[in-house]
Amino acid sequence: MTNATDHSSSLNGLRPLAMLALGRTGADIERLVRDVRRKLRREGRTMTWADLETSLRNGQAAMSDDLRWRASVHEAGHALAYMLTGIAEVKAASVGLHGLGMVATVANSRLPQNEAWLMNTMAALLAGRTAEVLVIGETLAGAGGADESDLARATEMALAAETRLGFSCHQPLVYRSPGITMSDLALDRELADRVNTRLIAAEAIARTLLEEHRDLHLEIATRLSATGVVSGDELRAMIGNAAARPS
Repeated sequence: MTNATDHSSSLNGLRPLAMLALGRTGADIERLVRDVRRKLRREGRTMTWADLETSLRNGQAAMSDDLRWRASVHEAGHALAYMLTGIAEVKAASVGLHGLGMVATVANSRLPQNEAWLMNTMAALLAGRTAEVLVIGETLAGAGGADESDLARATEMALAAETRLGFSCHQPLVYRSPGITMSDLALDRELADRVNTRLIAAEAIARTLLEEHRDLHLEIATRLSATGVVSGDELRAMIGNAAARPS
């Protein structure tokens, strides 16, 4: 029978593995476990948590110290913005896993999806790029360049606000089909200006949050760069500790 101590030990072993596995599919994990077991059978020993952790870490992309710091600053910006706005619960932030980095979140379904919600969501999407500007003085191309990128997602939300969500100051009752895509921004100068104005306002929200919590942002980025993975519980503890410090 497993006692409480054994159960706690098992959870402690699983926790870092779960964070290292962020972004992988169930099929990816099954394949990895099979490969580890096959290797260990040849060595004549059974599998341990350390074997799985080693295999998961071997899949990390090699990163220079400079790139790792930039990625940490970027992802820490996202994580902090999500948590301070309450838009989503952060499960973990990571760098060096499956690319440059990621923040795993679960949307806060209790919030009303009003214009403030939309602007805060856009701010959280833009917070990584904004963090790079504030800390490093320039941005990398990683915030854009693809339809699923931070810039693309924020622009799509701004476009939806101006065309089909009823949040526009210009003809808010006119619904335009989702068939109106970002490529139409090149043809409609006035619409492009309104979308850009909304993006600038969302970026200002992100900038204000990061400037007001600069020390906390740098603390998260430093921890992330050193460890590679920071859990949501650790992030919440860091925010709580920062709030408890005297001004």
